[in-house]
Amino acid sequence: MRTVRLLLFVVGAAATAYGGWLLLPQFGTALPWLIGGPVLHDVLVAPLVGLVGLALGRLVTNRFRLAWIAAGLTASATLLLIAVPLLWRPPSAPPNPGLPDRDYPLGLAVGLAVLWAAIVIVLVVATIVDRRVAHRRADRR
Repeated sequence: MRTVRLLLFVVGAAATAYGGWLLLPQFGTALPWLIGGPVLHDVLVAPLVGLVGLALGRLVTNRFRLAWIAAGLTASATLLLIAVPLLWRPPSAPPNPGLPDRDYPLGLAVGLAVLWAAIVIVLVVATIVDRRVAHRRADRR
């Protein structure tokens, strides 16, 4: 087992060194992205996620509903993160037929609407099922 771990470590270190070697000529332009991403995450994203989590934990007491809402917020954040480069500026690469002619803000809005509609449907169905189960238990007493 030690041999396998050592081999994996050597292969990983070699791949990291090769990636660093390829990045070296573009290091000046990549440096703001390499530093800016973690700083932006630690200064803005992580505290915001923590505050939203605290607020949701106090507002939504049912763990099932809280899990679905948290999953929806996570999926929404992922969709927004993927959409940022497409919404922020026009593509810098040569146009790929069929891609640049799309309405990205509309696609993002539709994706978010479908996501939250599905979550609302799940939560409504869960509420109906909970009420029926509670009603049946009350009838048995």
